[in-house]
Amino acid sequence: MASRAKATIFDIAREAGVSKSTVSLVLQGSGLIRPETAVKVRKAIEDVGYVYNRGAANLRKAHSNVIGMVINDLTNPFFAELAVGMERVFQSAGIVPFIANTAENPVRQEEVLKSLMEQGVAGLIVSPARGTMPSAFRRLEMAGVPVVFAMRRLPESRVPVIAPDNHRGAYLAAAHLIGKGHRRLAFFGGSSDLVVYQERLGGFREACETQGIAARDVLVIEGETSRRGGLACLEAALAMAEPPTAALCFNDAVAFGVMLALRKRRLEPGADFAVVGFDDVVEAEHYMPALTSVAVDTAGLGERAAHVMLKMIQSRTTRAEDHIGAVNLVVRESCGPDRRTRNRPAGTGGVA
Repeated sequence: MASRAKATIFDIAREAGVSKSTVSLVLQGSGLIRPETAVKVRKAIEDVGYVYNRGAANLRKAHSNVIGMVINDLTNPFFAELAVGMERVFQSAGIVPFIANTAENPVRQEEVLKSLMEQGVAGLIVSPARGTMPSAFRRLEMAGVPVVFAMRRLPESRVPVIAPDNHRGAYLAAAHLIGKGHRRLAFFGGSSDLVVYQERLGGFREACETQGIAARDVLVIEGETSRRGGLACLEAALAMAEPPTAALCFNDAVAFGVMLALRKRRLEPGADFAVVGFDDVVEAEHYMPALTSVAVDTAGLGERAAHVMLKMIQSRTTRAEDHIGAVNLVVRESCGPDRRTRNRPAGTGGVA
């Protein structure tokens, strides 16, 4: 039996047959621990003679004013804008935000999460890297660290999510293209292992089905969520016997790549091939031609994620309601004229 003077949390954990994290949660009065486990831990505390220094614990908590912002791809302007929205709220609240880019690498993400936990981070806002398993955040949950997912959710995860209405946004975009007379449509970019991809593709497919577009005239090409991905998607689509005449892109970065690929072929975005993006980053308005895109209020989503995180920390909880943000389609020049009314001279270029 450990002596009173030297008893530690490790002694309690060994005596109760539980983890150190579980002991810490019981000492903090967390409601995350099952009653029977809490009783067993409290008995072990008495048996080993451990004295909890609550003043020292509170002091440690008072100094933990760092919140981690773990982003999957900071080279994408959308996520940079999202991070700015978060940072604005944290700075006004006197919180020190720490930002890390995981570059869509789950291994790098795990290293970042471990390091932040060791530094005693107060909370984490994470846009999970592609391939992340829900179990990656189990240790954080056990330790009572608040976590909020931004933009991306994980299957079977209870972590609260702040994200736009992806299904509705994609539906609006596809319906707009169909309304302009397009009958062969494509969805470019993204990968089927992402929930956000399934949501956006689902909205796109629903619009096509409800507005009479035959399944054979709907093309889906997965690819990188970047300009390079957009270039590859467009090249693959135009190599087909009956190529599409319009595309909804997984995000604006893919859309910019598509427009670059069109120009390389001496085709004009909008006039020869309609392009719609998703996110409506600042660059979309100033691109040539200006990009039609699904606006998701990027900075607003970042601010909402930060406010939810602050509330979770103040309430000492790891639970919060999901927030699905409103979206709207911002129509610009990249969709071109209505195909049903334009009168183009014979012999001009194009893919239709």
